[in-house]
Amino acid sequence: MSKSWKLFLACFWGVIAVTWTLGILFYFQTAYSVSENYKSVSFKIERGMTLKRVSKKLKEKQLIKSSLAFQILAYLRNQQNKLLAGEFELSPSMPPLELLEILTSGQTILYEVTIPEGLRIAEIAKLLDEKKIVAEENFLKSTRNKELIRLFEIPGSSLEGYLFPDTYRFAKNISAKEIVKKMTQTFSKKAIKPGYKERAKKLGFDFNQIVTLASIIEKETGQAKERKKISSVFHNRLKKNMRLQSDPTVIYAIPNFDGNIHKKDLSIKSPYNTYKVKGLPPGPIANPGHASILAALYPESSKHLYFVSRQDGSHQFSNNLKDHNRAVKKYQLRRTSAR
Repeated sequence: MSKSWKLFLACFWGVIAVTWTLGILFYFQTAYSVSENYKSVSFKIERGMTLKRVSKKLKEKQLIKSSLAFQILAYLRNQQNKLLAGEFELSPSMPPLELLEILTSGQTILYEVTIPEGLRIAEIAKLLDEKKIVAEENFLKSTRNKELIRLFEIPGSSLEGYLFPDTYRFAKNISAKEIVKKMTQTFSKKAIKPGYKERAKKLGFDFNQIVTLASIIEKETGQAKERKKISSVFHNRLKKNMRLQSDPTVIYAIPNFDGNIHKKDLSIKSPYNTYKVKGLPPGPIANPGHASILAALYPESSKHLYFVSRQDGSHQFSNNLKDHNRAVKKYQLRRTSAR
């Protein structure tokens, strides 16, 4: 055997040995987890982070044995550009292949948030900001997004009234626009049942006016059994061309409301001041739930024209001004004089 041939064989087997060694090393670094520790670790990928940076961060968090091996694994599986931004729940007990699948499949940590019925857009924005899900300013801006307003065929300049109150689960990396879109989609699904728009038309309203009325009903009472009765009062007043005289509509028009409505507030110039303006205000004053929309569409049959708070969460209803004044004296004026 010639000297050159022996040299070739030596090099060949040397390459085989190195390749074999590297292959075994790569296998152990990618097929097995760092440890048997099942304790979860929060791992966040920021938007724009490269595979190299993510791999280095995984190594720093002691979630993988080799940053380079993880990168090679991603390339071999053609997932080098598929890492998704978000917050993930990982553990050292997960092998690199499982980690890669999680980071490329969008299995982010979801945070639950409940949006109560009757909140205004500004209040929802503050709640989401406090939960650290999305910045208040970004959310407010998205609710005035003309594209979304057109998409859902909503009149007006904001989505007030159309962000459905529900329990949602959002990832921390979700955009404000995605949250707003999800809430309006939920409204379309849960608040607009078959026949509702036809019913609104039969009553002489368009659906936006029904949502507006529902938002007022939502703010006027917290008792489910009163919703349809409250609705009957407003329907009766509208039929008689009487002003609605609803405090919540006035409050909506007051910037930086301090929690107390004053006599002078009832005289402010605003299309939302139903003490001065007849008919419904130009749009919703809050985001109503399905029950209030149902009440707006199907009011209780009554002759009620007035109601006053009994100071216990319920209301006293009256058919005429004389009885109403008597109720006011009983439930409001007496209470004031007793202080």
